[in-house]
Amino acid sequence: MRPYVRVSGHVAPLALLLAALVGWLSTITAQQPERAGRQIVSDLTGPGIDRGLRDADRPRLAREQRRWVQTAGRSDYLSDSLIVRFRPGTSTALQQAMMALVSGTAGPVLSYADFQIVSLAGGDPEAVAQRLRAQPDVEYAQPRYRARPMFAPNDPLYSLQWNYPQIGMDRAWDINRGASSNVIVAILDTGVAFRSAVLRYNAIAWQREDGVMFPALGPVDIPFAAAPDLGADRFVSPRDFIWDDQLPFDLAGHGTHVAGTVGQLTNNGAGGAGMAFNVRLMPVKVIDTEWDFIFNSPFVGTDDTVSRGIRYATDNGAKVINMSIGRDGGPAPAVQSAITYAVSHGVFVAVAGGNDFDGTAPERYAEFAPQIDGMVAVGATGRDRLRASYSRPGSFIELVAPGGDFDRGGAAAGVIQQTLDLDLVETFTGPVSRYRAPRFDVFAYYPFEGTSMSTPHVSGLAAMLLDQGVTSPGAIEAILKQTATDLGPAGRDNEYGYGLINPRAALRGMGLAK
Repeated sequence: MRPYVRVSGHVAPLALLLAALVGWLSTITAQQPERAGRQIVSDLTGPGIDRGLRDADRPRLAREQRRWVQTAGRSDYLSDSLIVRFRPGTSTALQQAMMALVSGTAGPVLSYADFQIVSLAGGDPEAVAQRLRAQPDVEYAQPRYRARPMFAPNDPLYSLQWNYPQIGMDRAWDINRGASSNVIVAILDTGVAFRSAVLRYNAIAWQREDGVMFPALGPVDIPFAAAPDLGADRFVSPRDFIWDDQLPFDLAGHGTHVAGTVGQLTNNGAGGAGMAFNVRLMPVKVIDTEWDFIFNSPFVGTDDTVSRGIRYATDNGAKVINMSIGRDGGPAPAVQSAITYAVSHGVFVAVAGGNDFDGTAPERYAEFAPQIDGMVAVGATGRDRLRASYSRPGSFIELVAPGGDFDRGGAAAGVIQQTLDLDLVETFTGPVSRYRAPRFDVFAYYPFEGTSMSTPHVSGLAAMLLDQGVTSPGAIEAILKQTATDLGPAGRDNEYGYGLINPRAALRGMGLAK
């Protein structure tokens, strides 16, 4: 490509533009605030506004067709540190000696972590991790890969919730009416719209992936509200590992949509339905998205963040953990260790199987599901009960559930739940002239597709089995597999695993009558 760019319909030499840009960036940089976190301005605002179905919205690209904001330290993995676990009994002196071999130093001690963060003076984290793994006293070493949501909103059109009839939920609810408040389901995600407040942030200048520069908005007061169809009095032990506080607000809409499939209010005369609509929900934010970056969040969603979230949920009463998140890249031993910890403490874990059908690397958070009884990796079906076009096949796929498929049916084939009004959230997708502070107190019902959408069906059913008295994560997994509806070739296969979940068959005879 020649060094010219198009500006206002004219072709200009790149050098001239760069000179002007450098001067503007110098001014912006001088004005950048120190990382100041956020603060609550007001605890109470009005109730969330529900704008209903959005059948006249403009089409949207699937979120996975839009890459993350790429900036120093915010790419696929962090460039300045590793996750390292030394074998039990390794002395502090020996640990320090091994870190010195790679010019590394011990990072801060983190809560809910059975590993260390090792700061690096330089070098490629993948190569450095490989050197450390060669040491006999190192159990594992890995880069701090960033996790991501597994779905994408597309054309915001609406249809009925075909996903529930596909798995026979109407008959399953005859056996168990949405579990009970004795069961806590943790949503490890981008956060959840769980309460009302006004928060003050400081929005920094930033550059979108396509090179468009956005100015600093400075101090902004941002309104939040609880999603009306999730309710405001059923959330327990909220925790935010991106902002290091107890305010896991959803700044993207992904986690709120996922939470709706697990337990959206049902039979209340409004909105849609959820699987286990009586459970309590634990919002645990472990994924950062665009506004977290723009607001200068102190932490990012890497493997260590996800691992801490899993352990936090386990230690604070969750009995089901939903992880509609994942990543590619190298192995994830820290996450595997945390999930093993959760299952050993009686927690069932459902993980998205991945949306990259043509991907060559395994889906790292899902790949070890066959090794852990009580953890399942979930693929997706479309409205036609066939494997969704994006759903990644593999030996790790154990079950499938409705995830939607826009390629075969358009928006009407998406999974609908209430979430944030994306028109008021994604103000960074258009031209700079339309860029403004977001609002998180207005909601709508959107169709999404992805294994992120299929996974909470499994989590909701697991919560119902727990309510039936099946408390062993391994037993829950076994029941789900034994009662699944076989799809594809006879027996287990890499596209459908053991088959499509069958809630009524799973619940029958598990201890609770109609």
